Amino acid sequence: MLKKYLLAACCLLLSVSLHASDASCPTWLNQSKRLLHSQQSKNLCAYSGKPMLIVNTASHCGFTPQFKGLEALYQRYKEQGLVVVGFASDDFHQEAGDEEQTAKVCFANFGVTFDMYAPIAVSGDAADPLFKELARQGDGFPRWNFYKYLVDRHGVVVERFSSLTKPDSKDLQVAIEKVLSAK
Repeated sequence: MLKKYLLAACCLLLSVSLHASDASCPTWLNQSKRLLHSQQSKNLCAYSGKPMLIVNTASHCGFTPQFKGLEALYQRYKEQGLVVVGFASDDFHQEAGDEEQTAKVCFANFGVTFDMYAPIAVSGDAADPLFKELARQGDGFPRWNFYKYLVDRHGVVVERFSSLTKPDSKDLQVAIEKVLSAK
């Protein structure tokens, strides 16, 4: 009988916990996206409460080597809570023709371990709702591949960085450290 009550209590606590985390997730993040070269999807609320660096990427761009720097940023700051999230996109006609090739560039060529998502539109009328909100909060759509949106733990875009801003840029690192230190 005691086991039955304990099981019921655990289920109730889990239910309350799940609803509490849903309540703290900004509406614009409450959407599922398919992971790159996978059938699995992930709800972006999984990142709720964590600072994020959201980047639109392409595997055949002059800025593609930034994957290495983005991975270094992720490794440097992940223990402090930073999440780096990449969204492949062919908006600027520089993404591989298939996801297998895109995944090879990200994971094999550059050793990316942060979450990468299947290609989506990131600019203009066809933009995915995620990037429409990033553009609204962050003063515009990406103008090219490897634009970076720094989002605080409350889901607010605090700064946008162009493709020209390398991941090892002092300005980007200072902004990340400021977001990480804010409560």
